[in-house]
Amino acid sequence: MEFRFTPEEDAFRQEVRTFLRQELPSDWLVWNDREESDEARRALGRRLARKLAERGWLTMAWPKEYGGRAASHIEQLIYSEETAYHGAAVGFAFGANLVGPTLMVWSDEEQKRQHLPPIAHAETQWCQGFSEPGSGSDLASLQTRAVRDGDDHIINGQKIWTSEAHYADWMILLARTDPNAPKHKGISYFLVDMKTPGVQVRPLINLMNNHAFNEVFFEDVRVPARNLVGEENRGWYVAATTLDFERSGITRVAWPLRQYEEVVRFVSEELRPSARGGSRGRYESARAKLAELRIEFEAARLLCYRVAWQQSRSIIPNYEASMAKAFSTELVYRFANAALGIFGMAGQLEPGSRWAALQGRIERTYLASVSYTIAGGTSEIQRNIIAQRGLGLPR
Repeated sequence: MEFRFTPEEDAFRQEVRTFLRQELPSDWLVWNDREESDEARRALGRRLARKLAERGWLTMAWPKEYGGRAASHIEQLIYSEETAYHGAAVGFAFGANLVGPTLMVWSDEEQKRQHLPPIAHAETQWCQGFSEPGSGSDLASLQTRAVRDGDDHIINGQKIWTSEAHYADWMILLARTDPNAPKHKGISYFLVDMKTPGVQVRPLINLMNNHAFNEVFFEDVRVPARNLVGEENRGWYVAATTLDFERSGITRVAWPLRQYEEVVRFVSEELRPSARGGSRGRYESARAKLAELRIEFEAARLLCYRVAWQQSRSIIPNYEASMAKAFSTELVYRFANAALGIFGMAGQLEPGSRWAALQGRIERTYLASVSYTIAGGTSEIQRNIIAQRGLGLPR
């Protein structure tokens, strides 16, 4: 594995940075809970997504015939790292990073022609219908049913924790098509138009009083049989491809690293002994903790770089992606917890308070951090994958 980037790759990184700094407002990273601000941010995000699509960056590593640039996986990693660091990850990224690559592996040409170009042009937004109220970590126990009826499947059931479903045009959905088969072998993978009659989206308000999650109900929803991805009853293997793409991303390292650097600046400027009210003991304690975290951030980056390097060599990462996912998401919690300790009471204040640390972003990160260790497969699930597939340990 090469730990250095080529001059061309470094130049591309600088190109992406320059573009983002020109396109994003100076206060882009500042949280604001006002609804009108949220809609303004979404409008800017949509415009940004289309500009990224015009440059071919949204789907960089895709083949050119599907709207990509046939770029290397390393270039894709650089792009993803920079957009996350600058807070420029857009709602269309889910389709570009997870749905599109999965369809390229498993779909027939008709599905590819129908869905890949709109994803590449930032015209359709996607969501993921996997988890259910009784099926989270044990996803294969899901009970949403899909029954064949002529040229359609009729779907009934419920999904939960569906991010961005209230904005999505399409959903990737897991449903049970053979209730008598072993639980991993009777599941199928569908593409569902969210405007289909019988699909109902209800908001779930999270701990931060934000509407990001939803529960989605399906009542006699007719999905054309041509929207089945891969073979019937073998959807578990298609879903595993999607999850591998989800777990291997650099984004979960890049955006908290930006916050980490802001905390370092605060400690350097406000807590040093020569500053007004600075305490040597508090300053040295914060420095030691931040040094430890910086090492962990670098380790997390390298774990993600390793996954991209494997992909560039046509090696399918599996337990390696789980290593990156588990370490990175748990690092976000450790960082947020440490930052709260450094800022004290100011770190607990919500956005909108004049005394809130980093305009309230630390408080937001801390409240959200535990959920990152759950979404996309819990840390316990990742450790099982690492143990069994990586270390060869028994179940």
